[in-house]
Amino acid sequence: MTLLTAHRILIVAAIAFFAFYAVWEFTGARGTGGGPLGMARGAVSLLAAGGLGAYFLTLGGRGGRGR
Repeated sequence: MTLLTAHRILIVAAIAFFAFYAVWEFTGARGTGGGPLGMARGAVSLLAAGGLGAYFLTLGGRGGRGR
């Protein structure tokens, strides 16, 4: 396993975490009265997941064979 592969795995794990956390915050804001702060935390988590997703897509062309 190369360092780039490990980096990709960790980025995918972070994207999954931020997406799960956003869903958790959105459902908590609706159900237990988290209110606007819960919605804001969920939105920031979605933005972080989107940013990491965009970063992940830029890694596609790097690290070809022999590197």
